Amino acid sequence: MPTLSNTIRRNKLLTALLYMGIGATIPLLLGHQQLTDKEMPQSKVAALAVSPEVPKEVHFANELITLDRSDLRERMDREITAFTYSHQLTLLMIKRANRYFPIIEPILKECGIPDDLKYLMVIESNLSPLAKSPAGAAGMWQFMPETGRKYGLEVNANIDERYNIEKATRAACDYLKESYTLYGDWMTVAASYNAGQNGISRRLEQQGVTNAMDLWLVEETSRYMFRILAAKTVLENPKAYGFMLRRSQLYPYIAPKQIVTTTRQIDDLAAFAQQHGVTVAQLREENPWLREYTMNNKSGRTYRIRIPDAKALHYDPQATKPHYAGWVVD
Repeated sequence: MPTLSNTIRRNKLLTALLYMGIGATIPLLLGHQQLTDKEMPQSKVAALAVSPEVPKEVHFANELITLDRSDLRERMDREITAFTYSHQLTLLMIKRANRYFPIIEPILKECGIPDDLKYLMVIESNLSPLAKSPAGAAGMWQFMPETGRKYGLEVNANIDERYNIEKATRAACDYLKESYTLYGDWMTVAASYNAGQNGISRRLEQQGVTNAMDLWLVEETSRYMFRILAAKTVLENPKAYGFMLRRSQLYPYIAPKQIVTTTRQIDDLAAFAQQHGVTVAQLREENPWLREYTMNNKSGRTYRIRIPDAKALHYDPQATKPHYAGWVVD
């Protein structure tokens, strides 16, 4: 009997072939299984008919979350199905994770935050460092301006540290630790990141429970917790859900050539970039928290500007090292 991962993988490939106009009369060899004319789906819908299995339990932040209750199981089913068939976003998340997890994980560990909380960042931004929501939340951790300032980030038209991955991660750690002091449960902490501490605390009191998993919540927050669990489940074993990547398809971490520490104002970022042998585009790509063509520093703060390695930007995909071996098939 074919395994679930083989079935999902086969159906995804069939779907791609159907959309490319390849008829169902062509036999297809996938792995060790030969598909005959009768086995080929007769429509595009048929090729998407396999639903991924819902795990019986998920280990999250040193806590065991069992999914044997009907509402929990079905909420997990919705999100893991979405991750399985949202091909573009899920593929990009895996590729980007290889670049950004090596930056994020040591900071979480240093700050005493369970490693699994990185999946909160995954669903907040799809691991895009330039993510910005219609409501104005920005960066990988999607801080609103006032919340970012509350946790020590500089946010203005010239400098926006919500886009500084290291600083925003440390700010997020402060928020998460504060929430854990309130709730003592990491899934409830995660829910508070979406709905706010006041909102979650009020609902816990109103409904007489102590865990956000037992709350009746608006759909966005209700889904939020299970999207985190689904992100962890799929990213830890993407092959089981039909995502087959080679190491050359991952995005490697590119260390900067140097880091310039300055307390001075920079009047012309274009000239500054040229002095260091890069373009403004390359400088801004490495430092997205720089929002204009100057860097004002009226407060005399110290800034660390990452200077990209122009040669390293032309990396050899074949030399990419997977941060996690389970992401790739070679």
